[in-house]
Parts: sequence; C-alpha cells; structure tokens
Amino acid sequence: MFTSTVSPSSMLRLSAVASSLFQKFLMLAGVLFVLALAGVQSGNPFMLDGLKLLMPASQEVVADDALDNEAVDPASEALSARMRSAMDYVSRRYHVSAEALQPIFATAQATGRQLQLDPLLIIAVIGVESRFNPFSESVIGAKGLMQVVPRYHQDKLPEDADQVAFLNPVINVQVGARVLQESIRRNGGLESGLQQFGGALTDPERRYAAKVLAEKQRLEQAVQRVRMT
Repeated sequence: MFTSTVSPSSMLRLSAVASSLFQKFLMLAGVLFVLALAGVQSGNPFMLDGLKLLMPASQEVVADDALDNEAVDPASEALSARMRSAMDYVSRRYHVSAEALQPIFATAQATGRQLQLDPLLIIAVIGVESRFNPFSESVIGAKGLMQVVPRYHQDKLPEDADQVAFLNPVINVQVGARVLQESIRRNGGLESGLQQFGGALTDPERRYAAKVLAEKQRLEQAVQRVRMT
C-alpha cells in the first residue's frame, strides 16, 4: 500500500489558487447580476433570464412584480365581450380583418377607460372620420384613424415621436381620444364637443355630431343582437 504526503507549501499554493478562483467567480457573478438587472430595466429577455438564474426564488417574484408594474401596450389588452361584438360588426361592415382591427379596439378600450370616454364613441368617430383606414389623410392635412391635425396637437405625441407617429394606429387613437375629450369638456357637452372635433362648431343642425352618434347607435345595436343570440 502506497502513501503520499503533501507539503505545507503545496497546501498553501492550492489554497491560494482556490481562493483566487472563488474571487473571480464572485466578480463574474456580480457582473452578470448587473447586466441582468439592466435587462429588467430595458425589457431585454436574455438579460432577464440571466438575472433569474442568479436570484433565489423569493427574489424572482420581486423581479416579476416589477415587470408587471411596467406600462402595458394598450394594443395588447384583451377585449371585453362588448368590444369583441362591436369589432365583429365593424369587420363585416367595413371589410377589414379582425386581426387588423384588434389593436385599434384594444387601444380605444384602454384609452377610453383612462379618459372616461365610452370606447364605442371613439370607435364611432373612427368609422366616420377614416372608415378604419390608418393612412387616411384629408385635404387640410388631418391624418390617420381619427383624422388628427398634426400642427395643432404636437404636444400630445409621446416624447421623441416624429410626424409619422400620427399614422401609427395606436398613437393616433390615443391622441385623437384626448382631443375628443378636451373638445367635450371645453364645450360643455357631447354634441357640442363632437361638433368642435369635426370642425363644424358653427353648424346649427349639428350634422357631424348626429352622424357620429348614429354610428355609435349602430354599434350598440350590433352588441345587443349578439347578446340576445
């Protein structure tokens, strides 16, 4: 039987090497943790995966909660039964696919809730103004789904957005709904607000408001028909 001995100096060298490797591992883990934490802030899924590997289960819950509190894209919001029924009606009437309409309706739903506007009123305005053509443009330069005039509403755009943003369906609905809400508040009522939104405030017959409200009534009737079946 053979025996081996390790000198004290060899043991010290091995201990030093092990300590050095452990310190390098801690440094690397720290770097990965910082990068992954940056991933949480930026939404980078690969960095976020790295963070989850380095965190205990309890900390993973905190990270998930932080992500849940981030702003959610309104276009990805699930539609209510009322909005789904209205979307099906609009899809048939205007010959637009439900896939193309879904982000429009979801944005109208989320923005309407935020601004305390009936989302079907927003949808009715879109039907009257553009017939759901996001690239529509009038002779006076009104653009997009809700025919927003860019020169009057630059202040309502998100930061760093350019003129093309008015043709973005989500942004156009968000901006247009804010313009509509301001018009209703400024003029003291729905019909007068609609008239100002449509650039027809001096029309004594209020034809623009009547057109939008008739469109909204058709949407409501379509919803009711679905509920009764």
